[in-house]
Amino acid sequence: MRKIILLYVVFFSVAIFAQEQFNRIASLPGAFSRMGFAAKGKAMGNSIGAVINGNVDVYYNPALSVFQEGNSFHSAYTFLSLDRKLNFISFTRRFELGKNDSLRKNKFKPTAGLSIGLINSGVSNIDERDNQGFKMGNLSIFENQFFLNIALKISNKLSFGINAKFYYSKIYKDMTSTTLGFDIGALYKFNDDLNVAVSIKDLNSKYKWDSSKLYGLEGITKEEQFPLLKRVSVAYNLRDLNLITSAEIESSSYGTNILRFGAEYFIYKSLSLRGGVDYINLSNLDTPIRPAFGFEYSYPISSIKINFEYAFSFEPYSEFDQHIIGLNLIF
Repeated sequence: MRKIILLYVVFFSVAIFAQEQFNRIASLPGAFSRMGFAAKGKAMGNSIGAVINGNVDVYYNPALSVFQEGNSFHSAYTFLSLDRKLNFISFTRRFELGKNDSLRKNKFKPTAGLSIGLINSGVSNIDERDNQGFKMGNLSIFENQFFLNIALKISNKLSFGINAKFYYSKIYKDMTSTTLGFDIGALYKFNDDLNVAVSIKDLNSKYKWDSSKLYGLEGITKEEQFPLLKRVSVAYNLRDLNLITSAEIESSSYGTNILRFGAEYFIYKSLSLRGGVDYINLSNLDTPIRPAFGFEYSYPISSIKINFEYAFSFEPYSEFDQHIIGLNLIF
């Protein structure tokens, strides 16, 4: 009998502590900025930190902008439940540095990358009620991230980049917060098919809230630090199969270890299918994984290539799952 009781105590202790860790991670500041960026990344399980084929998003690795072909204008809208919104917009371009010299065709020419963009999220139609339960109106909150990326390709194999991210958020009426954070990243090409990348996200990112405007002398100031994320990503191009595969491991300053996988299969040059699995939490296997899939269709009009993207991503504990549509113009 004592052994049975001991087993129950151990079982419930593990379950309680695992769930507490999961809830803590889910409620950390800046959660909107860790959900992923647009349809391609979401469809491939948010594992594309080393993928340089097609259109790139510096959200996943600041070193990627040097691989963008042409000028890219990218926008995306996410359909979410519970009156939430999540939108993306970015512009990315690369620049070849130095003068063109016909005598140096086989020599390396440095390349720079530039990207600017916005991630916008928020919740609307929140009931505001007094202490008697009577409705006083509607509230809304928002969180925005404006980012500027600069990257440099210093050899045929090695690239570096940095993102400067400005956060502006509001949680209640006059309670707002701003902060400046940074991402750094590098990518190394072992050959034409294999890439390995590393990145660190949200250096110095934090919210500082001051409620004195609402409560006067009874107000307080509170500082909330974003979790620091460290990622290692791998991508491999199986050219004979028209298949790009990707994988990523992420560790955080709060002790989580997340594994991700993704793939993109090209049916035709203009049509590809994508799939992936996000949030395989190695620190708490009770956490639901998040499978995803999607596609991209490209259509050229004169000198402009139009890419239409779609992604479906499973979202646990929600009324319905995420649907992301995106439009990418290459010119």
